[in-house]
Amino acid sequence: MNNKKNPDQKPEMPSSSSSPKKQTLFISSLILLWYTSNIGVLLLNKFLLSNYGFKFPIFLTMCHMSACAILSYVSIVFLKLVPLQHLKSRSQFMKVATLSIVFCASVVGGNVSLRYLPVSFNQAVGATTPFFTALFAYLMTFKREAWVTYGALVPVVTGVVIASGGEPGFHWFGFIMCISATAARAFKSVLQGILLSSEGEKLNSMNLMLYMSPIAVIALLPVTIVMEPDVMSVTLSLARQHQYMWILLLLNSVMAYSANLLNFLVTKHTSALTLQVLGNAKGAVAVVISILLFRNPVTVMGIGGYSITVLGVVAYGETKRRFR
Repeated sequence: MNNKKNPDQKPEMPSSSSSPKKQTLFISSLILLWYTSNIGVLLLNKFLLSNYGFKFPIFLTMCHMSACAILSYVSIVFLKLVPLQHLKSRSQFMKVATLSIVFCASVVGGNVSLRYLPVSFNQAVGATTPFFTALFAYLMTFKREAWVTYGALVPVVTGVVIASGGEPGFHWFGFIMCISATAARAFKSVLQGILLSSEGEKLNSMNLMLYMSPIAVIALLPVTIVMEPDVMSVTLSLARQHQYMWILLLLNSVMAYSANLLNFLVTKHTSALTLQVLGNAKGAVAVVISILLFRNPVTVMGIGGYSITVLGVVAYGETKRRFR
């Protein structure tokens, strides 16, 4: 019996039946980490700013931006998670700097609002982002959606009005800062589409973060010195009282970067529709966890208003997809 192998015979390939399972496990892990980092940084921001005596939202934002600058550089230049994209002109740099300032304003506004508002209400207001995005897109680019799409935005706004009336911890200054942060986030999204619209100037979100973060740190430093002059003395005092102070600040800053990194990876490995659904669910999960964790009082009216807003956001996304 001839046991010699035919040299032309192709070796048997291992079964690829486990490949889809591995891919599903990988994407599920990404989504879980994305939820953990996004919700974690939000809750930790609230804990530091409201429950821990660390009342410096501008300095906290600067810590976030510093971590994003350092870790973005490490991820792109050394780990090569994505190819490095270079800024090609002074004009492109000025556009990125403009986006950085707007992005800064949105993050600072969101952090300031957490000093005065519960996370649950903060998320309800933040869910109105599609309304402001549609508004700025119309005002800045004259881009019109189908009327049914604009109609879906009515419950988005109505829900927040109802939630505001039923929020026991409502605070006008906190509300104004939160709605301003939401508007700034939407404005940045539309502005990015306008400023970096040409193929030669487009940057993926990781490279955009690499360039925006250092500019944000430079912009926030003088603001912190002027508006939060006692930040270092109070922080050092808190560090003496609470041995985990620096660890919490470091963890919070790293989580702020990981939220951006994982958002990029989830976007890359899933569809836009999946990302939208996951984003809506993430807001609801954050609300439930924050209520359980911080024990802030909620009313049926507040829960109803937030539910109407979320349903409006879902309807808006669906109509926008269908009536392009």
